[in-house]
Amino acid sequence: MRTIRDPEELLREFGVSRPDQIDLEAIAWTQNARVQYRHLHGCEARIIGAGNRAKISLKPDGNPRRRRFSLAHEIGHWQCHRGQTLMCQSEDIETGSTIGKLPERAADRFAAQLLMPEFLIRESLRGYNNRFDMGTIRAMAEDFDMSLTAAAIRLVERNTLPSFLVCHSSRGRKWFTRSPTVDQRWFPMDHLDKDSLAFDVLFGGGPDDRMLRASGADAWFDKPWADEIPIKEQTVRIYDDEILTLLVVQDERMLAD
Repeated sequence: MRTIRDPEELLREFGVSRPDQIDLEAIAWTQNARVQYRHLHGCEARIIGAGNRAKISLKPDGNPRRRRFSLAHEIGHWQCHRGQTLMCQSEDIETGSTIGKLPERAADRFAAQLLMPEFLIRESLRGYNNRFDMGTIRAMAEDFDMSLTAAAIRLVERNTLPSFLVCHSSRGRKWFTRSPTVDQRWFPMDHLDKDSLAFDVLFGGGPDDRMLRASGADAWFDKPWADEIPIKEQTVRIYDDEILTLLVVQDERMLAD
């Protein structure tokens, strides 16, 4: 059986010690995957494999960081799903909305670990005094040449602090993810509560939150005793009609046993 390569193992083979040394096209080439840029219809990126070789196609236009993540995502498919032909839609890449789509979720996680490996995260966080908020996430997204969303998902899912990342539009919750130490029975409500601090950012035209602010869990979770539980939240706008909220757990009752 073919062994799936660990993303950090690939990076160490290249002698990577800084984020700007992560050369995805070179990594793809060593894995017998050739990268080309071409106009694609109906998909964001595509990989076609034959035997031990593959061709990765990417759209040449659009956001460079999204294109970079798409390439890492397709390298993840080549490592995890070799032998399959996969066409990735825009909603399949670099968001938390791939929950339930196991191949896409696996490729996203591989991509996140390739672009933001654990050994570089630890070093980077020390440079920000191990502070974990949207300010640090934004700065690290710049350092690692990633989008704010992709960096936030990676840092929440590695359990930097027990936390949630929730994305809303005016139509309701689009997706969310949580740290592994948070109890899986906690689900953010589908629609923003008017008492949440995020409500004013999305619907009231308020500015991005400059820092984590104290809030109540009952504004986010439909639990009978959520009003007893404090939580911290910070919201930033990522599109005209879309916000991203970091919820940091403050009470051990929200943690997994």
